[in-house]
Order: sequence, then C-alpha cells, then structure tokens
Amino acid sequence: MRVIISGLLFFSIACSPQMTLAPQPNLTQSSNMQVLVAKDLPKRFVMAVRSMRPVLVETCLKLREDRNCDFVISVNLDPMSPPNAFQTVDEQGRPLLLFYITLIDDMKNADEIAFVIGHEGAHHILGHLEHQKKSAAGGATLFEVLAAALGGSAQSVGAASDIGAAVGARNYSKNYELEADRLGAQMTLSGGFDPVIGAAYFTRIPDPGNKFLGTHPPNRDRIFAVRTAVGR
Repeated sequence: MRVIISGLLFFSIACSPQMTLAPQPNLTQSSNMQVLVAKDLPKRFVMAVRSMRPVLVETCLKLREDRNCDFVISVNLDPMSPPNAFQTVDEQGRPLLLFYITLIDDMKNADEIAFVIGHEGAHHILGHLEHQKKSAAGGATLFEVLAAALGGSAQSVGAASDIGAAVGARNYSKNYELEADRLGAQMTLSGGFDPVIGAAYFTRIPDPGNKFLGTHPPNRDRIFAVRTAVGR
C-alpha cells in the first residue's frame, strides 16, 4: 500500500496484489510531498480498504468487462471539509473513490467504511456517472429548445440550459443511490464485513426525506434496500 500526501493535504492509496507498505523506490517526490505508510491512517479505514478493493476489482471485471476496474481510493485530509465521499475518475480514466477525513473520523467501525467503499464503487460499476452526464446533457438540450421556441434571448436560453442540466442530472439520482446501496451491500458482505451494521450510519445523519429533485432517497429506504440485498 503506497500513500502519498501532497501540500494540498491529499493522499492516495494504491493497493497492489502484494500490498507493500513502503513507497516504491522510483517514486518521484517534490519538496512539498511527504510519504506516509498505513500506520499513519485510521486502522479501521486501512482494514476496510485492504479487504474491499479486491472485491470491487473482481466484481467490476465480472460484471463490466468494458470498464476500467483499477480502483484508486483517496482521502482529502482537510479537517474543515464536510463529511462526504464520492466517485469520479482521475486523469488516467481510473475510477477514483474520494473520502474526506472528516467522514472517516465520523464513522464508528470498519463495517461502515467498507459499506461506503462498496457503495461508491458500485456507482462506477453500474455506470451511474455516465448515465447522469447523459441525463444532464439531454435536459440541457430540451430546456434550450423550449426557451428558444418561446423567443427567449441568448441569456435566457443559456440559463434554461443550466436549469435543464440540473434537472436532468437529478432525474434518476435516487434510483442510482438505491442501486449502489444494493450492490454495495453485496460487495461489503463479500469483503467480510456486515453491510447492515455499515448502513447503521444512516441512522446518525440528517434524513433527506423525499424532497422534489432531491439527490438522495430517505434513509429508511436505503436501510431497507441494504437489508433486502443481503437477505435480512
């Protein structure tokens, strides 16, 4: 496991099959870069990463041969950041799961961390980021056409495009979250953790309810999806 921390308080964990703790000897380092090892990270986080990343890779390769399955799990160490985690891709096109240290500190055990790893990894495996981009583009185009047909100015058409993109991006977001909860729960179980204990984190955070155009479903729906996915 190699951990690199830059001057921006950002480090990455890249786990090879051997999972060595020392940095590679040919690692290029600048004056504002430090190298940490796993002992400098919360043990529950390291344990979850060690067990879950191979499960993500195996599941991704099995279900989606067309996707890049070289998962990188990273952490933003800014102590002022809101507790959060999300999935994106890095410059090389690899799936990137970004955790904020404040979220890790807020989690009580490795089961909760493993579940979040599984959930964010599931977003990539299920192609949710790409689907969301397509929905956003479609919404932007639709609103542009409507605004232009109503005789709107270039400025109003541009504003309509932005609104349409936002509406389109959120169109299926709640379904995506529940899909990621279900697959994430199954991968969490395969990684040797308890996804029901992991989903208990939902009982300690504000409930988004069922807001119009909200991005996340009610917490009770998410807990039910997890329990159903693993046959509880």
